[in-house]
Amino acid sequence: MDISTQEKSKPSRLTLYIVIAMVLGIVTGYLINTNCSPEFIKDFSPKIKLLATIFLRLVQMIIAPLVFATLVVGIAKLGDLKTVGRVGGKAMIWFVSASLVSLALGLILVTITKPGVGVNLANADLEGAKDLMGKTKSFSLENFVEHIIPRSVVEAMATNEILQLVIFSVFFGVALTAVGKKGENIINALDSLTHVVLKMVGYVMNLAPIGVFGAMTGVIAIKGLGILKTYAYYIGSFYLGLAVLWLVLMAVGYVILKRRLFVLMKRIYSPMVIAFNTASSEAVFPKLVEEMERFGCNNKIVSFTLPLGYSFNLDGSMMYMTFASMFIAQAYNITSITDHLGTQIAMLLVFMLTSKGIAGVPRASLVVVLATGAMFGIPPEGIGLVLAIDTFCDMGRSMTNVLGNALATAAVSKWEGALEHA
Repeated sequence: MDISTQEKSKPSRLTLYIVIAMVLGIVTGYLINTNCSPEFIKDFSPKIKLLATIFLRLVQMIIAPLVFATLVVGIAKLGDLKTVGRVGGKAMIWFVSASLVSLALGLILVTITKPGVGVNLANADLEGAKDLMGKTKSFSLENFVEHIIPRSVVEAMATNEILQLVIFSVFFGVALTAVGKKGENIINALDSLTHVVLKMVGYVMNLAPIGVFGAMTGVIAIKGLGILKTYAYYIGSFYLGLAVLWLVLMAVGYVILKRRLFVLMKRIYSPMVIAFNTASSEAVFPKLVEEMERFGCNNKIVSFTLPLGYSFNLDGSMMYMTFASMFIAQAYNITSITDHLGTQIAMLLVFMLTSKGIAGVPRASLVVVLATGAMFGIPPEGIGLVLAIDTFCDMGRSMTNVLGNALATAAVSKWEGALEHA
C-alpha cells in the first residue's frame, strides 16, 4: 500500500471542514436549545443525530473486512511464526503496560480530586440507566470466554466484535503462513481487498463534517451548554487525567521516536479530531491505517499491530472506567470501595480483563463499568449520574485511544527496524 509523494504532500482540508462543522453544530444546537420548545427539541435531536448515525454506520460497514484483510495479510507478510510471536509480544508488552498506567493514573487522580463527593443524586438519568442495564450482562468467566471466542466469524463480522474477529484472523493468518505457496493467491486477493476498502475509506471520510455537525447539534440541542456547568468539576478532573496520560504517553513516545514524534502528531491530527467530534475511535480506524503508513510505518507492522490495538489498547477508555466507577462510589459514599486500596486495585485488575475487546464506539465503556461495578457493590442506577455528560467525556477518551494506538504502532515499527526515515 504505497502512498505516492503527491498524496503525502497534498494538504488535507478535511480537518478544517470538521472544525467548522463542529462550531456550526454547537451554535445551531445552542440556538435550538434556548429558543425552541421541549417538544420540538425532543423530536428534532434524534433526527439531526441521524447524520452522525449514517456516517458511523458507513465506517462500521467497512471495519470488519478491513480488520480481517489487514491482519491476515500482516501476519502472512511477516513470514514465519517466530516473527509473528516476536512482533505480537512487543505489541502486547506495550498494550498491557499502557493499560495499567491508564487505569492507575485514573485511580490516583479521581482519588485526589474526588469529583463524586457531594454530587446531587437527583441529577441521575434513571431512564437512560435502565436502557443501558438492558444491554449489560453480569461479569462471569462464561460470559468472558463467550465474548472472546467467536461462535461464528460471520456473526463476529455482522456485529463488529473486533476482538472475536482478531482471534479468527490470527488463526487464519497463521494457517495461511503455514501452507506456504498454496496460500499465495489468497494473500494477494486479501491485499487487493485492502486497497479497495481503503479507497472506500476516502469516500466515507468526505462525509465526516456532516456527521460531526449532526452529532454536535443533537447533543447540544437536547442537553444545552448548562450541563457542562453542572458537571464542570467532574469533566475538568477527567480531562486533567487525560492530559497527564498524554504527557506520559508522549514522553515515552519521544524516548522511542525522538523528533519524529512531532511528525507523527501532525499525521494523526485529523484522525484525532474526527474521533473527538464523533466520540468514536472506531470511526477513524481505516483513516489511521493510511496515516500510519504515510508516517513511515511498515504496512506489515501496521496491518498486524493496529487491529490488535483496537482490542487491547484503548487507553482513554481504560482511564475513564476507573474515573466513572470511583465517581459513582464517591457519590453514593460506598466506603467499602473509596476507603480500601485493596478493593480499588482488585477492581482495576478486573477492568483489565473485562475491557478487552470493547468496541471503540459511544458508551461502550459504560457497559463495562456497569457490568464490572456490580461485582463491587456499585449500584447500577449510579450509571445515570454520568450518562448526562458521557458524550463530552467520550470525546476525550476516543481521541486518547487514537493517540495510544498510533504510538504503539510507531513504537513496534521502530523496535522492529521497520520505520522509514527514522
